Amino acid sequence: MRKLSRRQSFALFGWALAAMALLRASRAEAQGAAAEFLGGKIPASGKIEFDIPFTADNANSVPVGIRVDSPMTADNYCSEVLVIAEKNPRPKVCSFKFEPGLSVPHLSTRIRLAESQTVSVFAKMNDGSVFVARKAVTVTSGACAPGG
Repeated sequence: MRKLSRRQSFALFGWALAAMALLRASRAEAQGAAAEFLGGKIPASGKIEFDIPFTADNANSVPVGIRVDSPMTADNYCSEVLVIAEKNPRPKVCSFKFEPGLSVPHLSTRIRLAESQTVSVFAKMNDGSVFVARKAVTVTSGACAPGG
């Protein structure tokens, strides 16, 4: 087994500290984005059908399907959807806004995931109520490089 020099040990320690700081910053950013979206409300479960694979072989292009159970009338509609991947360098993955009159708030897209994590979807209704759905995704190889 090869012995590390003092300089190599300090460099390795520095990289480990930088990685931990990046992860902590990413989690704080995710929590901040969720808190801003929630506006002090506590999200309820239900109303969101969230389709994402349990295992992502290609983390550069993970398919996501979201459907919100809402009548989409002028009095009762889903106004906004937010997707958060807490361990991504930029956790606020995407957001979508809706207006009344759509038949169903339904969307599909592809997202990148840096590593295995839980992905959260928040849906805000026009009356201010908020709903959440979460799913864990196992990533076989990461797609998001820090700062990339």
